[in-house]
Amino acid sequence: MYETTHFPKARFYWHEGKFYDWSEAHLHPMSHALHYGSSVFEGIRAYETDQGPAIFRLREHVDRLFHSAAVAKMKVPYTKREVAEIIKETIRKNRLGSAYIRPLLYFAYGNLGLVPKFCPVELTVATWEWGAYLGEKAVNGVRVYLLPWKRIHHSQLDMTAKLGGAYIQSTICGLEARSRGCDEAVFLNLEGRIAEGPGENIFIYKNGVLKTNDKTESILEGITRTSLIEIARDLGIKTRIGPIRKEEFFQADEAFFTGTAVEVVAITHVQDGSRPQVKPKTYRLGDGKPGPISTRLRNAYLDAVRGKIKPYKKWLTTI
Repeated sequence: MYETTHFPKARFYWHEGKFYDWSEAHLHPMSHALHYGSSVFEGIRAYETDQGPAIFRLREHVDRLFHSAAVAKMKVPYTKREVAEIIKETIRKNRLGSAYIRPLLYFAYGNLGLVPKFCPVELTVATWEWGAYLGEKAVNGVRVYLLPWKRIHHSQLDMTAKLGGAYIQSTICGLEARSRGCDEAVFLNLEGRIAEGPGENIFIYKNGVLKTNDKTESILEGITRTSLIEIARDLGIKTRIGPIRKEEFFQADEAFFTGTAVEVVAITHVQDGSRPQVKPKTYRLGDGKPGPISTRLRNAYLDAVRGKIKPYKKWLTTI
């Protein structure tokens, strides 16, 4: 029996053409993805709006899911339209207004060699009510640990894809950050510059300029990140895309994470563990609390995803 303690209001999940009760499991332990992480996925959110539940940037998420599948050499047995409809139907089936949505494509049961010659590609879609990813206190800002391990480099793996197996690095390093008394981790890239969090992009603000990096810095160019860039420019905030040095990060007036799960969360303190031979030093960013730009962008984003700003209703798919 599977409890829903950490999956509030989850009642059913969709798998290969059928809805199953949440507590009902039928994945074979010899499924390829379970052993090698041979899966791709998306994290998507739906929000309550005046027109009912609406999914934020559904088309872009489904497009990326199919891109990730192509990178993983998967032949998806569904069309993009079918996947989008399955996602909407799963929200309806669970009777959810606000929801987190997880579509997962994976190499299933067939053979267990590294090359999945006889493994079909299967699709699962689940949805549940998920609140603040980094905890309710994250609204006051979070402390991060700058890791000694570098992010997977874009020359080693296509970082534009959300590949399940690649996220073991995020899992290990997220646990390391928490063991250090921090709320989340931050990676450097092989060049020694700021990359991203385990599942979040990073923005900094200094001297009137908002800055984030791009895929050449070994990041996933997140859909929330892209949305925030557009929102910031519409608000008249000077925005720049380019590399972020460690010193820029430490000296920023403000910094924040963005991502589907985390939404927009201010970074207030950085513990620098990037050089294991040196005792970690903690830096306070700005006043050590969410700054005016972070707060303004967070509020604008939350209004946008709830359909309260007319120009951004283009990003919403009502159910």
